[in-house]
Amino acid sequence: MNPHLAQLQPYPFEKLRALFAGVTPNSQYKEIKLSIGEPQHPTPAFIIDALANGLKGLANYPTTQGIPALRQAIAAWCQRRYGLELNPETEILPVNGSREALFSFAQTVIDPSKGKAPIVVSPNPFYQIYEGAAYLSGAVPRFLNNLPENGFAFDYSALSDEEWSRVQLFYVCSPGNPTGKVLSLDDWKTLFALSDKYGFVIASDECYSEIYFDEANPPIGGLQAAKLLGRSNERLVMFSSLSKRSNVPGMRSGFVAGDAAILKKYLLFRTYQGCAMSPPVQTASIAAWNDEAHVLDNRHQYREKFAACTPLMAEVLGTGMPDASFYLWAKTSIPDTEFARGLLEHYNVVVLPGSFLAREAQGVNPGANFIRIALVASLAECLEATKRIRHFAQQL
Repeated sequence: MNPHLAQLQPYPFEKLRALFAGVTPNSQYKEIKLSIGEPQHPTPAFIIDALANGLKGLANYPTTQGIPALRQAIAAWCQRRYGLELNPETEILPVNGSREALFSFAQTVIDPSKGKAPIVVSPNPFYQIYEGAAYLSGAVPRFLNNLPENGFAFDYSALSDEEWSRVQLFYVCSPGNPTGKVLSLDDWKTLFALSDKYGFVIASDECYSEIYFDEANPPIGGLQAAKLLGRSNERLVMFSSLSKRSNVPGMRSGFVAGDAAILKKYLLFRTYQGCAMSPPVQTASIAAWNDEAHVLDNRHQYREKFAACTPLMAEVLGTGMPDASFYLWAKTSIPDTEFARGLLEHYNVVVLPGSFLAREAQGVNPGANFIRIALVASLAECLEATKRIRHFAQQL
């Protein structure tokens, strides 16, 4: 067996099942599940229709690179959204959701033969795929804490110069999961300078990029930041997804874009991996990337929920409006695991303990005494959950 598998921790939701073992939820309340970042808004009908209309494509083997029409639709969206002029032949690659791409990308760019063990840098708390990708590529993860007292910004001084010299890949998530932090242009400038100095690749996870609250100020993307700073896309790749944007998490559709030289090697890797996107999904993805009306409606629904729930939640928990994304990152007065377990037992609301999303680094687990609340249910359910969370917190 691959010895690196022994380095993996149980996934957060496995930990959650173990935490809740033996808990009997209060039967007076219907379960409200706000633990997983799974959009619960209806999938737009036109995407379902496009998927059905693409079923004739099942008679053909799909190519790993995807059909030209899909890459062109993605390029057109990148131009509208970010002002980018990407070559759909060399700078865009469709993938089966950002999750599998974020994982397999590390297997492409990490070179474990270079002296000491290579390092993959990750935010902390973080999306667990980053850690698994690091270990299974033969690298070791290093975590940079994102703490509220520092505005959830990176503290780059946490790594020594010797460690920076071993960094080969840096995962950044903006808007962040779970903090909702959006990197500014100055933040990107600092990160680019480090990449130039030490030669590492930046993997920019932007799957929450279309869930934001101010239509006049959408989150800046990594490739957009590079363009604004007069840079090329060298050593920079972005990952995007339809799951949150278009409420199609089960469709598994996204893309990777950026450095053409890296994507050429990544395409070679994926060709052997055998992970081409299904033809009907490609057809539906074209329809989704070409439409913005449903995305505006989606944001409106999240905006309503955050406006209604955040002030009420902030009265009993340490939280506030995130920069973007659909999570509230809320500080608790008792250990996060105790809070989550008690909330389920007494009020049948499921949230995720923050410590499950982080690792101890620099002497602290930055997820400890936090819970992640995903406002993915309906407005009515989110308000009901907020009411229950308030009652529980007030009783502590």
